[in-house]
Amino acid sequence: MKILVVGTGAREHAICQALHEEAELYSIMSNQNPGIARISQFKIGSEMDIEGVKEHALKMRVEMAVIGPEAPLEHGIVDTLQEAGIPCVGPTSQAARIETDKAFMRDLFEEHKIPGSIAYGVFDNLKDAGDFIDDFGEDVVVKPVGLTGGKGVKIVGEHLKDSEDAKTYVKKIINNKIGGHASVVIEERLLGEEFTVQAMVDGDNLVPMPAVQDHPHAYEGDQGPITGGMGSYSEKNGLLPFLDQKNYDASVKVMEKTIKAVKKEGNPYKGVLYGQFMLCRDGPRLVEYNARFGDPEAMNVLPLLETSMVELCQGVVDGNLKKAQFHPQATVCKYLVPKGYPESGKAGQPIRVDEEKIEAEGGMVFYAAVNQKNNKVLTTGSRALAVVTAANSIQDAEERCERATKYVQGDLYHRSDVGTNELIEKRIQHMKEISG
Repeated sequence: MKILVVGTGAREHAICQALHEEAELYSIMSNQNPGIARISQFKIGSEMDIEGVKEHALKMRVEMAVIGPEAPLEHGIVDTLQEAGIPCVGPTSQAARIETDKAFMRDLFEEHKIPGSIAYGVFDNLKDAGDFIDDFGEDVVVKPVGLTGGKGVKIVGEHLKDSEDAKTYVKKIINNKIGGHASVVIEERLLGEEFTVQAMVDGDNLVPMPAVQDHPHAYEGDQGPITGGMGSYSEKNGLLPFLDQKNYDASVKVMEKTIKAVKKEGNPYKGVLYGQFMLCRDGPRLVEYNARFGDPEAMNVLPLLETSMVELCQGVVDGNLKKAQFHPQATVCKYLVPKGYPESGKAGQPIRVDEEKIEAEGGMVFYAAVNQKNNKVLTTGSRALAVVTAANSIQDAEERCERATKYVQGDLYHRSDVGTNELIEKRIQHMKEISG
């Protein structure tokens, strides 16, 4: 089967890796990702040139497209390709609003009485937003309504000092239309541990994948600004050290009810749904949805897939998804990023990767925001590449992953604490304190 994968980063590299042995693979990417380039017939081009993507897909006679990033989903790439007769793993622009319009997503929960909702308000003027913050009386989370590449969320008590600081950030979002809208979502600050459940969706049925915990803070010990994700881990039983089966199942139930609600709104959801949850004292609450695989979380689950990825994608477009099977192994993913990331990561710096030695540690490399020129791999200023290992325990996977990072040379930084016993124990203790 001829399959086109749209996207440039490590998430798309993981998708291509899961597909390439069973498919004739084509890709469109904005930079030459060396991992994708060697397993696909690739074209360098913008993922946002939707007409260009359509023309290339028709020219290559692809039979299916898998859309990696969120921005082209928002701009209707699936609508355009489907009108041209190319089925897609990815939601239409209307269905993708559960990620691209945070106000729509919160209102959907209220209207359809979906469990896991939280207190929130949506505002397009400073006075009403300020009154909400003052009246709420507790710490809040401030989010632009639209897409910000995982870097727009700020939390009182972490990135914002107090309510006045929150109001200043609200003003900045509205005045500068951060995320593309002169509006803001203000939510209650949830206390707990975040985790992610990703699932394939065919409009009616949902096939969930192992739970993953991401580490969005830039620096060790969960310090520094929120980034696109510095690493992640998963447990061999599909749960997490602080997450039991009951709360995992409750999260999946929230996602199932969301899919039903989106269909009732007249836009069946087909593609990948990423649910980011906070496990609180009273169970899981939804932080936000993404309308695609997570990056890094895709790299924890896709290498464990025993079921054919091509069959799963076919099930999405045909509306007859079946269960997915995963190898019972733990995984650890660590991102290597240019020093100074996320504020001032340098572009154009060479990276040398000894993939053979990384594989000898049981590791895999997924290339992200890099560009291959003249057989050299160069940074572009954002996250460069991820090293992922799978093993029988998180501890073993983490130790292998940490050793494997030493075979990547360059002016790079990574969080060496991702997946360590010390950090996981901190998560477990945190949940015990919250649960009383």
